[in-house]
Parts: sequence; C-alpha cells; structure tokens
Amino acid sequence: MKPHSKTKLILHPVRMKIIQSLLNGKQLTVHAIAERNKEIPQATLYRQLNTLLEAEIIQVVQENQIRGTIEKVYALKEPSVNSQEDFLSLSKEEHLELFLTFTTQLLGQYEAYLNKKEIDLLQDGVSYRVAKLYLSDDEFQNLVVKMGTLLQDALQYEPTPERKARNFATIIIPE
Repeated sequence: MKPHSKTKLILHPVRMKIIQSLLNGKQLTVHAIAERNKEIPQATLYRQLNTLLEAEIIQVVQENQIRGTIEKVYALKEPSVNSQEDFLSLSKEEHLELFLTFTTQLLGQYEAYLNKKEIDLLQDGVSYRVAKLYLSDDEFQNLVVKMGTLLQDALQYEPTPERKARNFATIIIPE
C-alpha cells in the first residue's frame, strides 16, 4: 500500500476513532471498542476493523474461546524502534505510520482535554503553532541543545498539587 493511501485510510473518521481507542498500548475486544464508540453502528465497526487489519494498521494479539465463538483482541501494529539504527532503517511508509500514530495520539489527548467539563484554554496554557525558522546547521543544533536542556530540567519536577501535567510535543520538519 502506498504511504499516501495509508494516510487517507487512517484519516477516515470511523477508523480514526478505532485507532484512538487503541492508543497507548491498549488491547481491546470489539465489544470494548464499541463501548468506547457507541455512535458507530456494529456493522460499520466490523467493516472498518477488517479494513484496518487488511492494511496492517492493527493486529489481532489474542483470541479467546467464549461459548463456542472466538473473541479477538486488537492492538495497533507499530514498527518497533529501539535504537537510532532502527529509526534510520525504517522505510518511508514506516516513518509515515509512526508519525501518524504520534499525531493521532496528540489528537486523542487534545480531544480528551476538550471533553473535560471545565476547561480554561488560557489558564491551562493550551497552544499550538508553527514557526518557520531560518537557521544554519550550527544554529539549529544550538537551539536543539538549549531546548533539550530546558526540557530535561522540567522533567526533573515531581508531581505536586500545584503542578499540572502538561504534554509538550515537538515536531521538526525541514522544508
């Protein structure tokens, strides 16, 4: 399957909801996925699960025998990246799949935030933006090191009643 066709496949609203249900290593049965997505008709759910299976975006990780039928447990199929060598050896399609998983997770986190009963976008510090920077390779490396240092410092803070958990994501894409 071509990368752009897999992207189009994932961006389908029902398939996106199924994928979001399986984020963060979740392994769910059809029943559990349906419970999380009550607005999806059962026939549509099965059809879209099969589409995701055929495209190898999800996989069956377990089969349970229940009263004469087999209940399947689904999970996202993600390329395994354990080292810089693994990352560099991924195909373009695998990089796109990882990026789609990453952005889908962000979308799920943002949707969960927006679905809270009370939110205050300004007080909570919600932001998203794109900034085009013109930097030499040395200037870029310097920026990455400074940002990394700041993030490492912030990662040392332990949870307290005064501290809110905030997701900080970075994406760097050269033109």
